[in-house]
Amino acid sequence: MRTSSNPVFRNLPKDKSGYASFGSGAAAQYGQTATQYQQPQPYSTTRSMTIDDVVTKTAMTLGLLAVAGVISATLCANNPGLIGPLAMGGAIVGLVLVLVATFGRKMSAPIVLSYAVAEGVFIGAISFVFGHIYGNAIIGQAVVGTVGVFAGMLVVYKTGAIRVTPKFTRMLIGGLIGVLALMIMNLVGNLVFHADMGLRSGGPLAIGFSLLCIGLAAFCFLLDFDQADKLIRAGAPEQAAWGVALGLTVTLVWLYVEILRLLSYFRN
Repeated sequence: MRTSSNPVFRNLPKDKSGYASFGSGAAAQYGQTATQYQQPQPYSTTRSMTIDDVVTKTAMTLGLLAVAGVISATLCANNPGLIGPLAMGGAIVGLVLVLVATFGRKMSAPIVLSYAVAEGVFIGAISFVFGHIYGNAIIGQAVVGTVGVFAGMLVVYKTGAIRVTPKFTRMLIGGLIGVLALMIMNLVGNLVFHADMGLRSGGPLAIGFSLLCIGLAAFCFLLDFDQADKLIRAGAPEQAAWGVALGLTVTLVWLYVEILRLLSYFRN
């Protein structure tokens, strides 16, 4: 089975048919195949996940994120001293919740919705800063760009214009590892050695790096769509849709931030 580049999907437990099944001890819990769930499960229902579940739960997650973002931006506008605490606090809490959901395999509504609130606070704070410096139009442009990339990759996936193959997956994961390594090196260089690699300086290298990140985030959608399809065909429980919503939201947040950065470089 091909694995997703998104760690939220990639670290989900697998059943014997090779599909992620969102729960502890999945192989023993859900039986010999993904469609045979005979043992007691920690879910309120054994109804299989559908595309409607994915759409509904993803919409709830993104809606809550948007509301938290608007509230956070409003608080920052009324009290600029809150920008740092809200941005850092939201980012840290969001990261912790993703790690808990991913490695603790706790794909539940409280975890996912709490992540949406935390990331909304973070997004609202940084959006206020970018809007204050470069004009509020940049926020709308970043939102439109993010939605456009998401819709475009959904069309690409549905039409089969780019096939999700094992080779494609390996190449994408390799690119993500490389980008992560560069981000860590840039951060350590700035904090420890006070040396800037130029990845976020706004120059040509920074523009190229943001374009690379946007491209990788876009291609991640293909793997995530493919993984969601497999879960639906495997008969994963309804609760699994929360994990799909979390994975898609993580990618959308990354994409939005990178597009916002890229637009700010052109404004400079």
